[in-house]
Amino acid sequence: MTTVLIVEDDPINYRVFSKILTKRGGLEVKGTENVEEVLKFAISGEVDVILMDVSLANSVYQGQPVDGIKITQMLKANPETADLPVILVTAHAMQGDRENFLKQSGADGYISKPVVNHQQFIDQIVSLVN
Repeated sequence: MTTVLIVEDDPINYRVFSKILTKRGGLEVKGTENVEEVLKFAISGEVDVILMDVSLANSVYQGQPVDGIKITQMLKANPETADLPVILVTAHAMQGDRENFLKQSGADGYISKPVVNHQQFIDQIVSLVN
């Protein structure tokens, strides 16, 4: 069973993603915006792919506020978690953002909110795992 870790600070978005992935995609879902937990899940091998919100309002690491780009950089810099696929999710989709975010973070994919095509959303996630 594929497990998706959703890193998202908006409970409504979390519920929407969770429902699409479990009901439509048949996937397992975990969720947290706690950076320590994200790193723990990533290292433990409990999750197969991470959906990472770019703008995290409440996430702090070692006393500093961090966003999804920073957390992804941390995951990609660690040999233990570098191969874990990370998909950035953002509502701030301006021209050129996708390329910048992917380049900055080293993420494996990019999805803009709101998610309109549920099947495409699931397919994009699953394609990175298999």
